Amino acid sequence: MFKRLRKLIYHNFKEMKWQGLLMSLLAYMLLCWLVLRLLGETALAGADYLYWIIVTASTVGYGDLSPATMGGKLFSAFFVIPIGLGLFALTVGKVAAFSAYQWRKGIMGMKALNLNEHILVIGWDPHRTPQLLRLLLIEAQQNLGRTLCLCVSDEIENPLPGEIEFVRVSAYNDPADMQRCCIDQASSIIIDCARDDSTLAAALYSHSRNPHAHSIAYFRDQSLSQLLRHHCPNIECTPSVAVELMVKAAMDPGSSALHRQLLSAGDGMTQYSVCYPEPLPPISIRRLYAPLKEHYQATLIAVDQEADGEPEINPPLDMELQPGALIYYIAPRRIRDFDWATLTQP
Repeated sequence: MFKRLRKLIYHNFKEMKWQGLLMSLLAYMLLCWLVLRLLGETALAGADYLYWIIVTASTVGYGDLSPATMGGKLFSAFFVIPIGLGLFALTVGKVAAFSAYQWRKGIMGMKALNLNEHILVIGWDPHRTPQLLRLLLIEAQQNLGRTLCLCVSDEIENPLPGEIEFVRVSAYNDPADMQRCCIDQASSIIIDCARDDSTLAAALYSHSRNPHAHSIAYFRDQSLSQLLRHHCPNIECTPSVAVELMVKAAMDPGSSALHRQLLSAGDGMTQYSVCYPEPLPPISIRRLYAPLKEHYQATLIAVDQEADGEPEINPPLDMELQPGALIYYIAPRRIRDFDWATLTQP
């Protein structure tokens, strides 16, 4: 029994873990209370004992309570204050170290998060991802303040601490690591890795974990994009359009600046989308086009009747817009609450 007790004490006190610190504090407070009672310090060892021991051990010393006997004074001077001050400093240091460790874990992406309906960005490319995050933050703030989470396998720290959540994983297909970024609860998943093969692997795994999320994957190699669409048709694959933009800019000067404005929520007019609500009756594009411009300074540019990711650009005015269809429009900012009764009135 003595060996087991010694082993337990040595285990908890060797590195002064929380258990050892708590045991030390309890033993110190109990010993002080017993000695004060034996020395006749009934006022100190009474109802105000906890207040007095904390004030005395931390050397604050308000002076409203103090030992009345010589034995109590000597005991306080040579035991209560020195030992209590050491335990007080140890406790404060332990709490400070724990807080710093938890903060450091968040910066390094080692903490498990508790997120729901968030935007999850998987992958890190030093040339594209910072700009991607900045634009997503603008969009997320306009779209009911959705939380943004970055998941990387690179050895980096949170690039935007305090603005986004951050998780660092060993691999994008590790179940325990990916659970920390709440991949199952994400409403949107953007996969943009530095290498296309990593993007493909991350996209396949994220689809297996959360097939109902709106997933977007960026590829440089069009063949890999087609391969992913073959296995996961609901994932939206985004190829590079740099070549197409250069051609348009050469033939139609200013096209690159135009497309940048349409794509960037922080620069001029931007393209957004909204769902035409189910309870409303079908309506022609003609009846909706002018009211959108008059009431919201918005221009209708495309319609996706089936909401399958294949919009029809510049639809004819006589087209009947069905409930549940997606409307793509250009506006200075995202319009959160459309007054459909006003827009659809005859």
